[in-house]
Amino acid sequence: MKTIGKNVVRGLVNVIMILFSCSCIFPILWLLSSSLKTQKEFAQSSMALPSSLNLKNYISVFTETNMLRYIGNSLRNTVLSVGIIIIVSFLAAYVLSRFRFKGRNVIYNYFMIGMLIPIHALLVPMYVQFKQAGLTNHWYTLLLPYIAFGIPISIMLIESYISSVPRELEEAAAIDGSGFFMTIFRIIFPLTGPILATVAIIQFFAVWNEFSFALILVSKESLRTVPVGLTMFKGAYTIDYPRMMAGILVAMFPVMLLYFIFSKRIIESMVAGAVKG
Repeated sequence: MKTIGKNVVRGLVNVIMILFSCSCIFPILWLLSSSLKTQKEFAQSSMALPSSLNLKNYISVFTETNMLRYIGNSLRNTVLSVGIIIIVSFLAAYVLSRFRFKGRNVIYNYFMIGMLIPIHALLVPMYVQFKQAGLTNHWYTLLLPYIAFGIPISIMLIESYISSVPRELEEAAAIDGSGFFMTIFRIIFPLTGPILATVAIIQFFAVWNEFSFALILVSKESLRTVPVGLTMFKGAYTIDYPRMMAGILVAMFPVMLLYFIFSKRIIESMVAGAVKG
């Protein structure tokens, strides 16, 4: 009887997990199906399958819009932001993890407070400050908030991971004549590769999909990012939904590809980085 009960429970859990998986996969399949329709087909039924393999919407995304420019802007912001976040967060996390000094807890808690502040609560004051300082509508404008809001969680993850690395490795390196910076970048940095990869992927998702700051801090067409660029498919009275769906899938492709490649690394590193000692 116990075996039967366990099998029943296991079967129910599997059914629930399958339903959850389907709920995640269905929107993507619906986007793909809708992107292959004409406007008339979509208006007739948003759930029906397309009558034919229509790639005109994808061609239109690249030929009639500035999607390639939007992708380039998003890619530039993402690469620069993630690179700076990793370097700054790694150095700050190492100091906070390995050294005990007066004010250390205050500095650490200061960074952690940054995780508690809602981004949308700062949109108006940040816009006013950026406007007064002349920092709007520059290629580097969005880097500032992206880096500032990405550092706190990155420091928390990296600091927790470094705390689990034995200090004996650094002591042995010092005995062998390794200097401070050589020890950091030749020994500790490679060992923290898993959590750094996790931080990079998390921040990649956050920066690539960010919409609010990109909308209010940048108004130039040449500086728009992918999320803001997708709103350009909306006209004054109508919305070209099939073409918008095609644009969304094009914008999602780099993120989905990155996740499928590194999904196992994300799970393993998040678990490792959440455990101290």
